[in-house]
Amino acid sequence: MEGVQHRMVEVNGINIHIAEKGEGPVILFLHGFPELWYSWRHQILALSNMGFRTVAPDLRGYGDSDIPESVDSYTCFHIVGDLVELIDVLDPQEGKVFVVGHDWGAILAWFLCLFRPDKVKALVNLSVPFLRFDRNIKPVELWRAYYGSDHYISRFQEYGEIEGEFAWVGMDRVEKEFLTDFPVLLPKGKLFKRPLDEPITLPSWLSEEEANYYVTKFQKTGFTGPLNFYRNLDRNWELLKPWLGCKITTPAKFMMGDKDLVYHMPGMKDYIHNGGFQEDVPSLKEVVVLEGVDHFISMEKPDEVNEYIFDFFSRFH
Repeated sequence: MEGVQHRMVEVNGINIHIAEKGEGPVILFLHGFPELWYSWRHQILALSNMGFRTVAPDLRGYGDSDIPESVDSYTCFHIVGDLVELIDVLDPQEGKVFVVGHDWGAILAWFLCLFRPDKVKALVNLSVPFLRFDRNIKPVELWRAYYGSDHYISRFQEYGEIEGEFAWVGMDRVEKEFLTDFPVLLPKGKLFKRPLDEPITLPSWLSEEEANYYVTKFQKTGFTGPLNFYRNLDRNWELLKPWLGCKITTPAKFMMGDKDLVYHMPGMKDYIHNGGFQEDVPSLKEVVVLEGVDHFISMEKPDEVNEYIFDFFSRFH
């Protein structure tokens, strides 16, 4: 990662680690679970050479950023609060940047556009579309009703329980399982499909050295911070009621793979392709679904993603 600068920035009462490279308009990259700034390594190198200043933080609770202890410190408002202050640090003149999000980073980018559209010039989101929430059913209940209590989101809810199971399996194995084949179900006693004595074959887009970067960081921090994002899904649902029916007005594009677990969630294809998504995000310019591509799209198809980001953001400067 030659030429990438690392520094700590104090925002919203905590220290956030950022990696940055390049000069020009800022692109802020927001990672997902269970990831780090490092998931954007291909985008950082490519787009910093195309006239952009690329910046990727470790979100609160991750990597080298602070890990607040309280579960209550991980609502969408805490994390978007971090991002708003970070944007002001990165662009003190205009206080407005380009944003790219993936997975939880995409969810947070939609929220950022919902709460503070003045902070975002344009948005490219990957893997997770804007999620219109049901006014009557809490999200965790909704997923449990469809997938059962082994669904990963249900299993993440109980503080400390899944952490204990992950510790038993070992951080190395857990992280590599998630990056290789993100499990929809995590049955107790047999979390992953493969027997634990069977070696993992990493996907072609992830080297042993790259995988070990994640493993080393998560061995140091554990998973509680990242899991606390999921433990606030129902709380966020309660807190977001004032925004019920609000539209996203930021110019946006969206890309995902057709093998992504999110694409196969109940009702998702219909929402994305038959008008619901466009209704919620009237300024949505395009939806691209890449054939044969899975969840970690920025690493799996870096050239396509880089070109997509560059083509869209170049229109705005």
